[in-house]
Amino acid sequence: MSAMPETAAVPGTTAGRREVVNVLRALAMDAVQKANSGHPGMPMGMAEIAEVLWRRHLRHNPANPGWVDRDRFVLSNGHGSMLLYSLLHLSGYDLPMSQIKRFRQLHSQTPGHPEYGITPGVETTTGPLGQGISNAVGMAIAEKLLAEEFNRPGFEIVSHYTYVFLGDGCLMEGISHEVCSLAGTLGLGKLIAFYDDNGISIDGKVEGWFTDDTRGRFEAYGWHVVPEVDGHDSEAVERAICAARAVRDHPSLICCKTTIAKGAPTKAGTHESHGAPLGEKEIAAARTQLSWSHAPFEIPQAIYEAWDAREGGAIAEGTWKLRLSQYTEAYPAEARELQRRWRGELPQELSGRVKELMAKVREKAQTVATRKASQDALEGLAPALPELIGGSADLAGSNLTLWSGSRAVTRASGGNYLYYGVREFGMTAVMNGIALHGGFIPYGGTFLTFSDYCRNALRMAALMRIRSIFVFTHDSIGLGEDGPTHQPIEHLASLRLIPAMDVWRPCDSEESLAAWVAAIERRDGPSCLVFSRQNLPFQKRTPGTAANIRRGGYVLVEPESEPRAIIIATGSEVALAVEAQKLLQAKGIPVRVVSMPATTLFDRQSADYRNTVLPPPLPCVAVEAGVPDLWRKYVGRTGAVIGIERFGESAPAGELFNLFGFTPEKVVAAVVSVLPQ
Repeated sequence: MSAMPETAAVPGTTAGRREVVNVLRALAMDAVQKANSGHPGMPMGMAEIAEVLWRRHLRHNPANPGWVDRDRFVLSNGHGSMLLYSLLHLSGYDLPMSQIKRFRQLHSQTPGHPEYGITPGVETTTGPLGQGISNAVGMAIAEKLLAEEFNRPGFEIVSHYTYVFLGDGCLMEGISHEVCSLAGTLGLGKLIAFYDDNGISIDGKVEGWFTDDTRGRFEAYGWHVVPEVDGHDSEAVERAICAARAVRDHPSLICCKTTIAKGAPTKAGTHESHGAPLGEKEIAAARTQLSWSHAPFEIPQAIYEAWDAREGGAIAEGTWKLRLSQYTEAYPAEARELQRRWRGELPQELSGRVKELMAKVREKAQTVATRKASQDALEGLAPALPELIGGSADLAGSNLTLWSGSRAVTRASGGNYLYYGVREFGMTAVMNGIALHGGFIPYGGTFLTFSDYCRNALRMAALMRIRSIFVFTHDSIGLGEDGPTHQPIEHLASLRLIPAMDVWRPCDSEESLAAWVAAIERRDGPSCLVFSRQNLPFQKRTPGTAANIRRGGYVLVEPESEPRAIIIATGSEVALAVEAQKLLQAKGIPVRVVSMPATTLFDRQSADYRNTVLPPPLPCVAVEAGVPDLWRKYVGRTGAVIGIERFGESAPAGELFNLFGFTPEKVVAAVVSVLPQ
């Protein structure tokens, strides 16, 4: 392919090729300067790469950002957000110039880093480096699995690429190793990443701290690598993309050598352009060097015409819709199921199945570890939910996330269960990508103490308010002999602090099933389901009491006479609270027991309901095998909390509960201590 001269007009318009690229540089440096904040260097350095990908290859429809078979584009180096906003604006998305001018301003559609749900066309929230490529791996997995499940001969209803921009920072983050290794193992051939190899980070030239053989690293993962591409040679980029798209059994990494802030006379190639405005003087000089004579935020109509993707997008989506209608005629059941899953709707028969399962759980009334109750819930729910895709970070036999219908996802075949290996952080971020893609409800498990490894991806799930379900088992000192390295102490409280995250810690099989149902039905945020290693007794409930489990906190045991105090407990400590209540009743002290499996959900209930469960005049004692601080808001200054304020020890569970004061007698003493004298 012969190179097109930079001054040549783009076919169909009077805009020159150089102008069509340099508009990206101009918008980036002008918006960052106006905001007096931001990262102009990466957008200016990746301008040619972005132009070739978006104008020649990306299959999308700006008029319908939610078209389900669009290509996905992820900006993993999210600090360069002005590049993405410029691409969306120029392509014809509903992102007007007024929003470009409000870059990084309060309530704008152009925040400092791309945010899912804020800006049309943004596929995921990025900024914490490495998580964008991780989400992209999840999106590519989802595309692969849906295609294998629903495509039929002559009908490629699910067929799209996932493209990612990433930089040195993403590759330095450990999560990139976790997910890129997995992507290579699974042979995700429709995942194409562009490495912006500019050699610069905020601290300066990366050669002092990042000297990896990136090509060798990714080839070792099983990726197809296109090396040494001149990122400022549009035709070289074009050839690299074509080479990557031709390889369908390996993900591809295109290594692009670029100059950060290309076009800035004195700051190009330096860390000064990475995370700060270029300055008025430098921008004026850059305009001269780039032959860009237009005032800030002024774009000639010919350039808009060259970038406008609305007509091509409408044709692409229209062609796909025609194919979908033909598919629907040939395979009506499959088409209905696929579209239901795209909409995120649950099967109509699920509610009936839940009622049957609840009845069976009450009938069995088993004493069982809640991790086993969780597996039983999966066994009952999953056959009615083909969109459930599970997984575990190498602990499937311990966290019991497998069910009888689980089928491993491999390079050669689809399935519904991902063996993530020892990659907790990667697993969590990949799950988020699967949820963002659509068509699936992902769940994945590890031990609660290892939620620390998952932390930032958990936060991102909550920030995006997506339906990811995180299963954490071995929830307390009750796991016993593995000792303090594996015994969670601060973890429950820490997870509950994440806004929009629902955290469930059930006390028995009925609460465990209710937690799973609530997490599956929830469409406005993620859930953490926290389960015990040790067996816990079943708690009897009236039908009305059972219905209130879904409120996050409810009256489990009511004394025969007016209660004088309340014991609040979660998980394994609920049984302890019930035993203490019996001892107190024998002493003539009537006490209410409140089970609070989901404090976050309880806090969203009406004030009337919360005050009915926890009447303000009654003194409260909270009991949980973890740090006590969170419970102060429920028990107040005059209440008491039985918790743990130091790390655990290696010993059998029963000895540890006695050591840390989790006995009926200690709870009784605490209740007596808070009663009015």
